[in-house]
Amino acid sequence: QVQLVESGGGLVQPGGSLRLSCAASSGRIFSIYDMAWYHQAPGKQRELVAAITSDNRTNYADSVKGRFSISRDNAKNTVYLQMNSLKPEDTAVYYCNAKYKILLRKYNYWGQGTQVTVSS
Repeated sequence: QVQLVESGGGLVQPGGSLRLSCAASSGRIFSIYDMAWYHQAPGKQRELVAAITSDNRTNYADSVKGRFSISRDNAKNTVYLQMNSLKPEDTAVYYCNAKYKILLRKYNYWGQGTQVTVSS
């Protein structure tokens, strides 16, 4: 079992910045996890925002390219999402996700989410 705890959400004005953190409980093997941030707005499907693999390859949704940056600190069992130039349409619950495989078994874990509200 992996517990993921997000933090850093809140209310910010358009153009502002937030830094989300996701801390994983299973730190001994955190380095093998593929990590990602998703978000979900009311009435919308959960969608990928940014991902970072165990070997530090990154991928971003087109809507956040150039504004958001995902990173990880394996020594701290933590993945970050730096969000700059925030827009009202970024408003959503942001969820941390971890995936990994051991032999034929697949593991997929989600955090509880943290609310990000961008409003003037």
